[in-house]
Amino acid sequence: MTLLNILHYPDNKLRQKGHNIDTFDEKLEKIATDMLETMYQSKGIGLAAVQVNLPIRLIVIDISESRNEPLFLVNPLIIDKQDLITFEEGCLSVPGFYEKVERYNLINFTYQDLTGSKHTMNADGLLSVCVQHEIDHLDGKLFVDYISQLKRDRIAKKIKKAESSNTVPSRKNVPYNI
Repeated sequence: MTLLNILHYPDNKLRQKGHNIDTFDEKLEKIATDMLETMYQSKGIGLAAVQVNLPIRLIVIDISESRNEPLFLVNPLIIDKQDLITFEEGCLSVPGFYEKVERYNLINFTYQDLTGSKHTMNADGLLSVCVQHEIDHLDGKLFVDYISQLKRDRIAKKIKKAESSNTVPSRKNVPYNI
């Protein structure tokens, strides 16, 4: 397995949109496996291909406590959503920062697996939030887009400063980096 480089905000490559996948082969499986390993090593629960500079519609997720229930979502699309909630989110592409974001608690979505088979799934709670967060990445959107421009500018400045000094901003007591 190969660890992939996760892009950090405000890198403009995070704004690229993922293209639909129509080839399901060993190359796709390798990318998905590398993304999963990268996510695990980075202590995340979700990772979109756009975050590792691959403009394709592929997401890996594992919200299980034991980190052994990976979910591979190819070409995901939300078809129904309801029940707005506020959830504090972090992001592997915005290290060390967490903000409250409104998301839907219940979603119904379609996706393909790594073989191209189509599925429909319902999700609630953390899984619902994670799927929405990652689909936003595939559409070139980040969780910081839900907050004020002033806060976004401050976060970008702090991340650039931390990267130039080889440190990562951190904040304690937040359980998830999506």
